[in-house]
Amino acid sequence: MCGIVGGIAERNITEILIEGLKRLEYRGYDSAGVAVINQGQLLRERQVGKVINLADAVAAHHLQGNLGIAHTRWATHGKPSEQNAHPHASGNVAVVHNGIIENYQELKQELQQLGYVFSSQTDTEVVAHLVNHALKQTPDLLQAVQSIVPRLKGAYALGIVWTEQPDELIAVREGSPLVIGVGIGENFISSDQLALLPVTNRFIYLEEGDIVRLKRNSIEIFVNGQAIDRPVKELDAAVTNSSKGEYKHFMLKEIFEQPDAVQQTIAQALDADTLKPDFLAKANQTFAAIQQIQIIACGTSYHAGMVAKYWCEQIIGLPCHVEIASEYRYRHPVIVANTLFLCISQSGETADSLAALRDIQRRAKQKHIPIHTMAICNVSTSSMIRETDFHLLTLAGPEIGVASTKAFTTQLAALMLLVLKIGEIKQTLAESLKQDIIKALWHCPKVLNETLKNDTEILRLSSLFVEKQHCLFLGRGTHFPIALEGALKLKEISYIHAEGYAAGELKHGPLALVDNDMPVVILAPKDEMLDKLKSNMEEVQTRGGELFVFADEHSDIHAQDRKHVVHIPQVSEWLAPIIYCVPVQLLSYHVAVLRGTDVDQPRNLAKSVTVE
Repeated sequence: MCGIVGGIAERNITEILIEGLKRLEYRGYDSAGVAVINQGQLLRERQVGKVINLADAVAAHHLQGNLGIAHTRWATHGKPSEQNAHPHASGNVAVVHNGIIENYQELKQELQQLGYVFSSQTDTEVVAHLVNHALKQTPDLLQAVQSIVPRLKGAYALGIVWTEQPDELIAVREGSPLVIGVGIGENFISSDQLALLPVTNRFIYLEEGDIVRLKRNSIEIFVNGQAIDRPVKELDAAVTNSSKGEYKHFMLKEIFEQPDAVQQTIAQALDADTLKPDFLAKANQTFAAIQQIQIIACGTSYHAGMVAKYWCEQIIGLPCHVEIASEYRYRHPVIVANTLFLCISQSGETADSLAALRDIQRRAKQKHIPIHTMAICNVSTSSMIRETDFHLLTLAGPEIGVASTKAFTTQLAALMLLVLKIGEIKQTLAESLKQDIIKALWHCPKVLNETLKNDTEILRLSSLFVEKQHCLFLGRGTHFPIALEGALKLKEISYIHAEGYAAGELKHGPLALVDNDMPVVILAPKDEMLDKLKSNMEEVQTRGGELFVFADEHSDIHAQDRKHVVHIPQVSEWLAPIIYCVPVQLLSYHVAVLRGTDVDQPRNLAKSVTVE
């Protein structure tokens, strides 16, 4: 949940490291630091707060070097402070680290008994001391790192330098993403390829257990001490645009990019009024055999999976279960043969989802149970894509804002495409319904554009939320997950406590919270549940609640005292969740801006959750 940049070059590398950290700011962090080696000296600078603070300090102290590592930290062990910021050092060894060393207390006690003094509260410092201690037995940094890695328990990515070997950088990947940027006479590491795009578009994506020795003109990768090769992949320039352009925040830009993102995602699968013959063709035999789907995801992706459950069961009659990955991985679920395990993740590096995937693959193999795995993901080079049998990309482009927007709508579009594909292969999808949904999918980008025209009206309503401390979001059917997503967005970026509920649950508890000071957001598409939803709205109004209703233009719902209505263009009931998430995104965005919060980098959160 933090960022690593490192490299070795003939030129001064400091500015490259700082620029890399700036490009990782979207991931969330509370401190930043850099260490370089210059003429046999380890030079280090660390600062609490934004990368600009570090950049100013580096410039003031003229920090320069040809070999260096840098880091943005999101606090897990120890509060945000200069002492806890990375890189951590032991003697002439410096280390940056993403992830968590789960057995660090045990290692720390051992190292203290050996005389090592700890200056931080972090788990990372044990790595620096362990490497330093190992170098007393071997004069080679690679061998020292290889000797201590088996002692580390947990998930981690490491970058390590030592003044006695100023011509090499050692990197380790175990459960936390790390890539190598391949240059000419220079090479780099980073936790995210976006950090290195100013210097290269050629990357090697490390696998679990890889230990790397980088020099200016060579890259050596080892697994269990044996040298191996990993392919170099060139990143498409189309995915490199991470500028805000004319927009004030990345989140707003990404909200308005949704029509194009959804268009790109559906176009990979649809040809006029049919699915392309080559769309997921390699999975045809698998889809014919599966008996159920198990969706595993976290956060926003979990909400997308909840919508897909309705679609799978109502449209193609296929049982579908959805579970939060952090719960699923620890409850030792029964593995059912011929299940498609579907992981959904924006980054494809979500720690809990990956761990759940790997656990179910391991257990199924041990018990000889036939299962299949699939990923829906926005990053074609991610671990999740590489480790599943099949994948479907959401072509959203880079999503920088921590609060996911276009990744969510493209996940929904991709999930509907998957439902159509499985229904076609299993012959459980009526041809007329298939045609209706395909037609509606093509129409979806236009409806998204029309919905975005409500931005000014939603901004006006947002001013009524600024002083609120609590909010309810209500929906029924496929819009219950959208209510959960709306509440999540409001919590994430405005810091207003919000809860999403199935509207039919009002009488079972939430109605007790409704009073004159409680805004209640209602999602009201025109579907078979509309009349019941109108009754729920009456219940709220009777208790004095103030209603904010996003309603279908033909729903016959109109504004009145303490009932504010924004009309949404008519859309197929099957695809309404894709449309109705947009107004709640805009509402959350404008409330956050009016409250003065950091929209793109909300406190305590990170974009890619790569630790538990």
